[in-house]
Amino acid sequence: MSVTRTSAARTPTAASYAELLRRVLAGGLGPDPGTQRISTAFTTRQAVRHDGRGTGYRNEVLSLRLAAAVGSCAVEPGELPDEVVGECVGADVATLLGHPLAPVRVAALDAYLAHTHPHTRGNGARPWPLPAGTSLRKSRARARVVVQLLDVPPGARVLVVGVVNSLLEALRERGLAYVPCDLKGGTTEWGEPVRTDALAELPHCDAVLASGMTLGNGTFEALREHARRTGVPLVMFAQSGSAVLPRLIGAGVSAVCAEPYPFFWLDGGPGVIHRYGAAL
Repeated sequence: MSVTRTSAARTPTAASYAELLRRVLAGGLGPDPGTQRISTAFTTRQAVRHDGRGTGYRNEVLSLRLAAAVGSCAVEPGELPDEVVGECVGADVATLLGHPLAPVRVAALDAYLAHTHPHTRGNGARPWPLPAGTSLRKSRARARVVVQLLDVPPGARVLVVGVVNSLLEALRERGLAYVPCDLKGGTTEWGEPVRTDALAELPHCDAVLASGMTLGNGTFEALREHARRTGVPLVMFAQSGSAVLPRLIGAGVSAVCAEPYPFFWLDGGPGVIHRYGAAL
């Protein structure tokens, strides 16, 4: 299918994730990160199976608090060594940006940028309320907001990197085809096979919808570079790196649904997510 390629009008903060990291370390986006210390570090672990769904999933997220901001990065359950939380508490952000584990580096960068560039209208955010309700109701509400950020016509083929069944459901409602992809493989709620090689699927898709978790597992930059080079829309749904990815809009990223901690699945009350994009 032919899809018109459009580029975001917004000027990105940095041309790549690596450049964004360099700018922060050089003090170009706020106070010297060597002077900013993490007061709290914690992990959030959960397993969920929404009522009426036949399959479930597990989450594990590392979160770091800097002043009033919390930065996060999801990891595969059981992947993060127990001692990491203790290593992060009291450490300065500059040190953690050089940590050997990528999820620690992402969570530290996210905390720093959430502190210096919070989710406000002045920084490009557009808040969107999530209703109170069951985990499934909130999941579906978020999914509809995420899918609305895709600027593609009905019938377009969307590569979904990081399978969330509510997102697939919302894509169906919009008349969009999809290719589910996740490093874990398996099947979707509807028995569709989940691909494991996102890069192999890129040439066959008209848009990409990807999890912020790609920052922590090292797959994000290839997606961003493909989008930048080809003009294919790249929309990120981000609990991981929710303050990082908006800074890359215009450098391959076309829109972001940013969801800082606490995440929608933690309680049944109302919440808020933040939309970013040139068209908003």
